[in-house]
Amino acid sequence: MVSFFDRKIEFLKGVGPQKAELLNKELGIFKFRDLLQYYPFRYEDRTKFYKIRELNDSLQYVQLIGQFSGFQTVGVGRKQRLVGTFHDDTGALELVWFQGVKWIKSRLTVGVPYLVFGKPTRYGSKMNIAHPEVEVLTEKNKAGSYLHPVYSVTEKLKKKFIDSKAISKMMKLLLVEAVHHIDETLPQHLIDQYRLQDKKTALIQIHFPKDSRTLQYAQYRLKLEELFYVQLRLLKMKISRMDAYPGIRFNNSDLLNKYYNDHLPFELTGAQKRVIKEIYTDFRSGKQMNRLIQGDVGSGKTMVAFLSMLIAIGNETQCAFMAPTEILADQHFNNLKEQARPLGIRVAKLTGSSKQSERKALDVALKAGEIHILVGTHALLEDRVKFQKLGLAIIDEQHRFGVAQRAKLWSKNRSTYPHILVMTATPIPRTLAMTLYGDLDISVIDELPVGRKPIKTYHMTDTKRIQMFGFIEKEIAKGRQVYIVYPLIEESATLDYNHLMDGYEGISRRYPDMPISIVHGRMKPEDKDWEMQRFINKETKIMVATTVIEVGVDIPNASVMVIENAERFGLSQLHQLRGRVGRGAEQSFCILMTGHKLTTEAKERIRTMVETNDGFRISEVDLKLRGPGDLMGTQQSGLMDLRISDLGKDGEILKQARSIAVEVLNEDPEITLSKNYPIKKQIESLSKNVINWSTIS
Repeated sequence: MVSFFDRKIEFLKGVGPQKAELLNKELGIFKFRDLLQYYPFRYEDRTKFYKIRELNDSLQYVQLIGQFSGFQTVGVGRKQRLVGTFHDDTGALELVWFQGVKWIKSRLTVGVPYLVFGKPTRYGSKMNIAHPEVEVLTEKNKAGSYLHPVYSVTEKLKKKFIDSKAISKMMKLLLVEAVHHIDETLPQHLIDQYRLQDKKTALIQIHFPKDSRTLQYAQYRLKLEELFYVQLRLLKMKISRMDAYPGIRFNNSDLLNKYYNDHLPFELTGAQKRVIKEIYTDFRSGKQMNRLIQGDVGSGKTMVAFLSMLIAIGNETQCAFMAPTEILADQHFNNLKEQARPLGIRVAKLTGSSKQSERKALDVALKAGEIHILVGTHALLEDRVKFQKLGLAIIDEQHRFGVAQRAKLWSKNRSTYPHILVMTATPIPRTLAMTLYGDLDISVIDELPVGRKPIKTYHMTDTKRIQMFGFIEKEIAKGRQVYIVYPLIEESATLDYNHLMDGYEGISRRYPDMPISIVHGRMKPEDKDWEMQRFINKETKIMVATTVIEVGVDIPNASVMVIENAERFGLSQLHQLRGRVGRGAEQSFCILMTGHKLTTEAKERIRTMVETNDGFRISEVDLKLRGPGDLMGTQQSGLMDLRISDLGKDGEILKQARSIAVEVLNEDPEITLSKNYPIKKQIESLSKNVINWSTIS
C-alpha cells in the first residue's frame, strides 16, 4: 500500500492529470511529499495596513484600505492601460493595469471599500501601484495579521493559471489531510534539549506562519533537521570507510627528519607544520587517510605534499602525484626532482606525450619499486601503470578530476589501499567544505610564506586605459612581465574570441617592437605550450590570454595581472587569476579593468578583490552572492539538493547540526538505542532516494 506522502500529486483535490504533468515538469513535484516540502521563498507581510500618505518607493509591499473615485482608459491597442484613482482619508494614488483591462474594469466599482496589496513606485511626482491585488473588503481580510507565503513558479505555469496563489491553495488542501500523517523525525531528547518546534507545527508554520517569530522557529527547526541528516550521513560514511579500509601504517620518519634538518630551503609556516602533523597522525593510525588540503595560491601546499611523500618513501612505499594538465605536471616534476636529488630519490614523469620507448623502461622500473615518485596527468590511471607498492596518492586541483578517475588510484594496490591526499587552491568556505567534503578530513593552510608580499589590487575604468598602459610600461622597463587576460565564455565564444584578438592587435600596435605571447582555448595544445614556454623563458614580455592560464605555471618574474572586463568574471575566478602573479620577491599588482556601468553584484565583487587577498574571505562573499550550486558546478551538484537550508547564510546552524550529529554517533554509532528510533526510521526513508556520497574522493 502506498503511504500518504508517496501518493501522486494528481490525486490531490483540484489537481488532476494535466496540472500534475505541469507540476512534474516545471517544479519537480511528483508526490504529496514533494509539494509539502516545496517551501515559500519569501513572505508578504499582511499584518499591517498603510495610509496613502505614508507611502514611499523604498517600501516593498503594502496593504491599503480605500475606495475608487473613478477609472480612465488611456492609450489604444496594445498600449492601452487602465488607471484607477484610489483614495483613503489621507490622500489618493493611481492603480495601473497594463493587461486584462476590460476584465478588470468590469469587476471594480466606484464607492465600494476594497483592500489593495502591491508595490508602491514613484512616477514623476505621483505614487502608483502597477497590477495590484484588489479584493472587496470583508471582516476576515480587514483583520489582516498574517504572513502570506510566496512560492516560486515558472512563466509556463502562470500561463496555465498556476501561480503562487494556486500553489498556496493546493498547500492548504494538502495540509488539512497531511497533519494526521506527519510523524516526528527527531528524537524527543533533541527536541527538548534544543527547544525545537515539533515537526507538525513547523510544517504548518513554514507555509502559513502566524507571525514572524513563529516563522523563525519553523525555519530553524526544518533547517537544523535537514543539515543534521546531511552531516549524520557523511559522518557515518566516514566511520564505516575507516573501519572498512585499513591503511598502511607509517612509523618511520627518518627520511623526513634528514631532509628537514639538512636540506629544507626555507622555514615552514606555522600552518604548514600543523598540517604535516595532522597528516603524520593519520599515517600512524592504521586507518586509510582521506585528507583534503585547502590552501590559497602560493601558500606552500606542494612543500607539504613533498614532506608527506618523504614519510611514505621512508616506509618503503611509492608515491603518485597527479596534476590536471601537462604544463602543471611538468612544473611539479621539475620542482620535486630538484628537492629529491640530495636524498637520492628517483622521480619520473608520465603524461599523454610520453614516448612509447620511454614507457617500457618506466613500467619496468615502477613495478620493481625503483621509481619512488611518479608525477603525471590522467595517464597515471591507465591499467598498465603498476606500482610495486603505492603508499600515497596525491591529487592536485582535485575539482578537475571526476570521482571515477580518483577511485582508480585506490585500485593500484591489491592488498591495501594507498593513503589519499587531495589539494585545492580554490578556497572553499568552511560551511560548504563541511557539506561537500564532510566525510574527508580537512586541513587548511591559512598563512603565506614569510617575505611574500601581498598583491596590490586596483580598479580602473576604461577612461584610465592610458594610465594602465603607462603603468605596465614602467614594470616592463624594470625587467618584469605582464599578463593581460580577456574573458572567454562558451555561450558567446565567437564574440569573446574576437574581443581577445582585437585586444591582441591593439597591444601589438601599441608595442610594435615588443615580443608578445598569445594563449587561448582554440589553440592546439602544442602551440599553447610553445607560447607558454616563450613567456617562461622571458622571450616575450606580455602574455595576452584567456582564462586558460587560470591554473598554470609559476612565473616569478610576472608581476602584473591586467584583467579586462573584470565584471564578467566570478569572484573565485578573479582570485585564481590574480594568483598567477606574486610568485617572486618583487611587489606584484593586479589591475581590474571595467566599464562604468556595473551591477550591484559586480561592484561587490570588485570591491572585495580590492579590499582583500584572503581567499577564504573571498570565498565566503562568493558563496553569499552566488549560492553553493554555482560555486561547485555540476560535478557535485547532487550534494546541494537542500530544500530549505542556504549554506551561504546558515553556517551557524550547520555547525550546530554537525556537533549534534557527532554527539549522537559518539553515544550510539549504529543508531540502535530506543530513544533514537525516529533517527533510524528517518535514515531508512531517506536512503531509498539518496545517491552514495561516500565515493567523493
